Amino acid sequence: MNYFDLPKIDLHCHLDGSLRPQTVIDLAAEQNIELPSTDAEVIKEMMVAPETCPNLQEYLDRFALPIKVMQTAEGIERISFELFEDAAKENVKYLEVRFAPHLHIQQGLSHEQIIESAVKGMKRAEALYDIKGNYILSAVKFLPSDTIPPVLDAGEKFLGNGVVAFDLAGSELDNFAHDYVTYTQYARDKGYRITIHAGEQGCGQNVYDAIELLGAERIGHGVAIKDHEQAYQRVKQDVVGLEACPSSNVQTKAIPELKLHPLKEFHKDGLPVTINTDNRTVSNTTMTQEVEKVMELFDLTAEDYAQIYRASVEQCFASDEVKQKLMQYI
Repeated sequence: MNYFDLPKIDLHCHLDGSLRPQTVIDLAAEQNIELPSTDAEVIKEMMVAPETCPNLQEYLDRFALPIKVMQTAEGIERISFELFEDAAKENVKYLEVRFAPHLHIQQGLSHEQIIESAVKGMKRAEALYDIKGNYILSAVKFLPSDTIPPVLDAGEKFLGNGVVAFDLAGSELDNFAHDYVTYTQYARDKGYRITIHAGEQGCGQNVYDAIELLGAERIGHGVAIKDHEQAYQRVKQDVVGLEACPSSNVQTKAIPELKLHPLKEFHKDGLPVTINTDNRTVSNTTMTQEVEKVMELFDLTAEDYAQIYRASVEQCFASDEVKQKLMQYI
């Protein structure tokens, strides 16, 4: 099977985890940010997480350098454009990218300017390539909760025009969902769709709570439901999309090794599981590589892939018109 030529959909990809190393060097020079090296390979090593990290924090530490150069409108627009360009060039037909605008205000940009820059870069790529996309606005749990509403307010004008959803990301404590009920309700009231990082490092109960308390329509990762029957059945019953990120899940120790990933079992049992990159640079991967790993390791067929692709279309937050177009590729 030619994995490169397969039409692909990535629903879980972080902007700040998917920068080209040379772009970091270029932007640092423009912004007078001192780097330890101007060798792209050295910078890449600083941004790529080990194949197995001792914990999730070790993985998250790889975002520090990208965030430094993502404090200008021009830098954010360029990074957004390049991510969509890179994805389009490996036959990704639809891409949902998430990022936390509040991490990019260090040089005085407003939330609205930050979101506008990301959307502008995406739309520039859409005009040049056969790819469609949307942005998901994330809140990270290590920031104060009162930083969330201003981001949602700023993104509201872009809803349906480049922005589609709200996400909670970052390190995962057990029972975290209880602290965010008000904020996800605020997002839903404005028209945001909801996807929540849960069941990655934390327990399966977090996935159940994300659906029950926060109204999650999709779950980022969600692997922990394999050990939590109630959460598993809730995902199945409510047809909640699971955004599986195979390489990342091994790196962060969510799964000990790839062959133990529950993705195949989820798929065979009819759960709406999708294949995603998480972070193209930090995980040193592409959608082509993720699909190939999953297909080869789990001995999946072309029909299995078609089913996963269709699940991705059904679970994406795109318009009906875009969904219809995406279905034509398979």
